[in-house]
Amino acid sequence: MSVTVIRAGDCPEKPWKNGGGTTREIAVFPPGAGMDDFLWRLSMARVEAAGPFSVFAGVDRTLAVLEGTLHLTGAVGAMLDPASAPFPFDGGASVEGVLPGGPVLDLNAMVRRGAFTCEMQRLGPGEVLGANGSTFLLALEPQALGGADLGYLDCARIDGPVTTSGSGLLVRFLS
Repeated sequence: MSVTVIRAGDCPEKPWKNGGGTTREIAVFPPGAGMDDFLWRLSMARVEAAGPFSVFAGVDRTLAVLEGTLHLTGAVGAMLDPASAPFPFDGGASVEGVLPGGPVLDLNAMVRRGAFTCEMQRLGPGEVLGANGSTFLLALEPQALGGADLGYLDCARIDGPVTTSGSGLLVRFLS
């Protein structure tokens, strides 16, 4: 079993595909892939203003709100907050985000349809994680995980079974 820590502060900021903001890329496959050639991508974004989502034809997205409230409109309709289940939708759909309470921080997983699928779920303390595919845990509170210390919004790539000691978001990319 191994845990590789990815510190939130070490993730580089990159512009959104539509130029409307920035995102912090946590992991991408294949390594070094850009917005047009990734097979899967995991990132966090701070959304400061309402507006359209970048369109990614042939991509499935799953979004979880970490801070704030996000109202999705257009081709999908959903009101998301930190207690909401992760929300999957077609990355090629015309979707707009409305911020009824101000800025939002979200976790976004994207997969190239037909190459990978994504599973994302919220977890509490004491849950045992197995590693299937490429498995990540985003810490929603400081915690120890497999001998590694994670701070708020740090992420761990997991290779083998571990038990959470705090809440988090589990993300699996499966081929």
